[in-house]
Amino acid sequence: MKLLDLHNLSRKRLEALQASGIEYPEELLLLFPRRYIDKSNIVPIAMLRESGEPVTVVGKVISKNVTGFRRSKRLEVTIRDQSGAMKAVFFKGWKYFITQFKEDEWVALYGKAKQFGRSMSMAHPEVDPVQDPDNLEQFETLIPIYPGNKYFSKAYISNSLIKSWTDQILSSTRVAECLPEKILKRHSFPERHRAFQTIHQPRSRKESQDALLRFKYEEFFLFELSMAKVKNIRISRAEGTVLKPGTLTKAFFNEILPFSLTDGQKDALGDIKTDLQSGLQMNRLIQGDVGAGKTVVAIGSMLIAVDNGLQAALMAPTEILAEQHYQTIQKYLEPLGLNFRLLTGGQKTALRRDILTDIEGGTCQIVVGTHAIFQEAVKFHKLGLAVIDEQHRFGVKQRNEMLLKGDHPHLLVMSATPIPRSLAMTIYSDLDISIIKDMPAGRKPIKTAVRTDKERENVYDFLEESIRAGDQAYVVFPLIEESEAMDLKDATMGFEKLKRRFPESHIDLLHGRMKPDEKEGIMKRFVEGETQILVSTTVIEVGVDVPNASIMIIEHAERFGLSQLHQLRGRIGRGGKQSYCILMPDTKLSKDGRFRLKKMIDTSDGFEIAEADLKLRGPGDFLGTKQSGLPEFRYADIVEDRLLLEQAKNDAWNIIKIDPDLELPEHRELKKVFGPYFKERAEFFGVG
Repeated sequence: MKLLDLHNLSRKRLEALQASGIEYPEELLLLFPRRYIDKSNIVPIAMLRESGEPVTVVGKVISKNVTGFRRSKRLEVTIRDQSGAMKAVFFKGWKYFITQFKEDEWVALYGKAKQFGRSMSMAHPEVDPVQDPDNLEQFETLIPIYPGNKYFSKAYISNSLIKSWTDQILSSTRVAECLPEKILKRHSFPERHRAFQTIHQPRSRKESQDALLRFKYEEFFLFELSMAKVKNIRISRAEGTVLKPGTLTKAFFNEILPFSLTDGQKDALGDIKTDLQSGLQMNRLIQGDVGAGKTVVAIGSMLIAVDNGLQAALMAPTEILAEQHYQTIQKYLEPLGLNFRLLTGGQKTALRRDILTDIEGGTCQIVVGTHAIFQEAVKFHKLGLAVIDEQHRFGVKQRNEMLLKGDHPHLLVMSATPIPRSLAMTIYSDLDISIIKDMPAGRKPIKTAVRTDKERENVYDFLEESIRAGDQAYVVFPLIEESEAMDLKDATMGFEKLKRRFPESHIDLLHGRMKPDEKEGIMKRFVEGETQILVSTTVIEVGVDVPNASIMIIEHAERFGLSQLHQLRGRIGRGGKQSYCILMPDTKLSKDGRFRLKKMIDTSDGFEIAEADLKLRGPGDFLGTKQSGLPEFRYADIVEDRLLLEQAKNDAWNIIKIDPDLELPEHRELKKVFGPYFKERAEFFGVG
């Protein structure tokens, strides 16, 4: 069957369907109802109550009258059943509705009943003619209500027309099954054709929900199948790259590192060593809360690559973070006599040319940089390991661009934003995951409090006492891309006020519009203790490590996401002192705003905070990037349907394990659907 076979399909309607992304009849079946109207709840008029729930009333038309004057005219229709009488009232379009009623004929009214004086009435109910009042079978089914759009409206594609089209398609076409029979039986899913019938012609709400569950699973299953396929392709392409720790790695951990590794760091390094020695390409994600010691794990991993005569690259999302990593590497690795370089976008031409020559010639063993590493001019001599810090700031596409910089180098990505399980099962499901749960010894839990603007002077008194005692503090203002100028002004005004309030303290202002050397100078003064208070926008959200900073005041705290607040709080508490995070919201707080602030007070567990943040904002806002790789699921929700996602992932990965090319007879129909699906996504995941 073709779209052109649909009845009442004019050229205008065909164009409207195509503009809505519908080219084939089955794509029209995928336009699921957004809700159902249940007209089966028929209530006698005498039993009507003002419940707020829509009901159906069936009765004979007794009278119809137009009352009022000019614009206030309305149509009142009285109907009666065996128990009593009620009115239907139409304020708009009464000239049309008056033609829908004829005295002594039976009608069904569907709407919300309301009490007016002693009688009940319905305002603008839906009206259906009743042929046989003794046989009301027509009201025993659910009526689908389809989503509309501007194209449908202009082409007069009504709800009833869509319903008649789906009925026509289902009666004349047999929809092929794509899920293996074993899966259908295991989860008691209906076959695809039957599931479509149930969605568009449901007999009960439960039946339609069961069918929808099948389609949610199908979305998850095809995506997880593609992720399993991606991983399988990468493994098959990158055999033989065996890396073992050598003298540099051993010297770093045994002689240079001034502290002992935590159990979590040891476990993560153990996973990495196993990957690097397996002969297969490593694709591993290290998750650890702020301050868990991921950088040390990354340095150890890069040294293994250098020990084997290869180069390593560490990429960070901001220049400040890249500079911080570079300084850390410099501090630890200078005694080993290694050549490491910093590559950022703001460097002068001569310096940049020198760095690029170093990288291409192979004399640069470790390069630390920002997005600048992605540029075409950057050519590695022999890249063996790529490390991406704060992975959520980049996304899948950029992660794959990094892999193209070498001959399938090993990949290590790190995230200080704990990743909820549902996200880990989708955009990160092609990665193996290690979690560093413990924190370095000696760190005290950060105390968090909310203070209002009325309590500001008390907060400043506390800040003054702490500075006298030798502590340092951050005062952070929000930075929102759409209003960067406004927020920068906000931070600048705050900076000026603090200078007047603390005339004897050294206060600096840091923001993203400053030149790299200017930012570096400000941070250097803060790190060395010369600056007592650093006023900043969110550029200090990640990476900056100042052990003596023990106070953080976050202005307009309700504007931040939960994960962002948690990241900011992680900038303090790096030393042995008791640290304090003070959240100062505006006077008007939304329900979500109050929830976020309370969650910050109640817990410091990054994973709990991340789960709560994901539920509040949804996956798109949580990731904050179009290039994240998060699929646009049409029916499924990775938060609400997490258990279904887990089932789909297990099933998909088991299939790829035993039949990576879907050649078995039981996977023949699945291959027909999966082939085009995967082809669309392969290039995005770097395996096209």
